[in-house]
Amino acid sequence: MNIQDIKPAEGSRKKCKRVGRGIGSGHGKTSCKGHKGQKARSGGHVGPGFEGGQMPLQRRVPKRGFTNIFGTTYAIINLDILNGIKDVDLITPEILVEKRIIKDLKGGLKVLGNGKIERPITVKATAFSATAKDKITAAGGKVEVL
Repeated sequence: MNIQDIKPAEGSRKKCKRVGRGIGSGHGKTSCKGHKGQKARSGGHVGPGFEGGQMPLQRRVPKRGFTNIFGTTYAIINLDILNGIKDVDLITPEILVEKRIIKDLKGGLKVLGNGKIERPITVKATAFSATAKDKITAAGGKVEVL
């Protein structure tokens, strides 16, 4: 087989629909747009969610919830991930960012108690859950709040 023999499979390449090229083409006169109406006009496209003037669904449904603009958003990490870091005994938020375990510190680092820890480590973070504190101290480690 040579490069000049390569061609697409039979039926994989369709001819494009050439509209507005006369009545004999089958796509002439109205160019497949039908008669009149918004979709037949130039620039007559309606955006997603438009319901013909009726109040759209995303504006009909009630707003729910509350966003506290003063609340702190923590970057969270679980104990099983901290247990996987073998070569470090002092774990700080900067080390976790450097090792690319967490991307963004946001409002600080919070350690959660999912998983177990098998060796004594010192963890420095902004906040700890109660179970995380208990598991770290039970393993012989220390908890330091920044």
